[in-house]
Amino acid sequence: MMNYIWAGMLVFSFISAAFFGNMQEMSDGIVKAAEDSIEIVLELGGILMLWSGVMAVAKEAGLMDKIARLLSPVIRIVFPKVEPKSETASLISMNITANLLGLGSAATPLGIKAMEKLYEEGGRKRYATDEMIRFVVINTAALKVIPTTIAMFRQEAGAKVPMDILPASLFASGASLLSGLLMAAVLSKIFRPKGE
Repeated sequence: MMNYIWAGMLVFSFISAAFFGNMQEMSDGIVKAAEDSIEIVLELGGILMLWSGVMAVAKEAGLMDKIARLLSPVIRIVFPKVEPKSETASLISMNITANLLGLGSAATPLGIKAMEKLYEEGGRKRYATDEMIRFVVINTAALKVIPTTIAMFRQEAGAKVPMDILPASLFASGASLLSGLLMAAVLSKIFRPKGE
């Protein structure tokens, strides 16, 4: 479906530019957007590689197991069907830790692996389990103690104090996390599949 939407947008843009005589502006815009996208990919790629490496070293050093033990009371409450000492709990803990540090890009591969484990443990059913839904809510809200990526973009844009958004970031991500978990709990009761 998305392929059709993108193709439609491209065709519409081309026809509009030709009709209004803006072909040069469209061409310049395409080149500028390509340059900007390469810069963003290189900046984010560097951050992703750095923090993915740090997370891999932390896992090999046993730090992630300690963090998993530290977060195990929270995981027991939010994910009651997940064994606290399992690989799934460890992946969830690593994902939450990466999000707490504001490393959204580094959290993504961990989140995908955790979701695969939750899917397997849920019996590979056609619908998402409550644990999977709660994990998506937590991962999407991405509660941040240190908004690293946002601070980097703010510094690039010339902000004098890139981390001054910390209180607003904590409040916004905390509020979205709590409201998301509350709605997930309420809606799972209303829309529970038959036989559950």
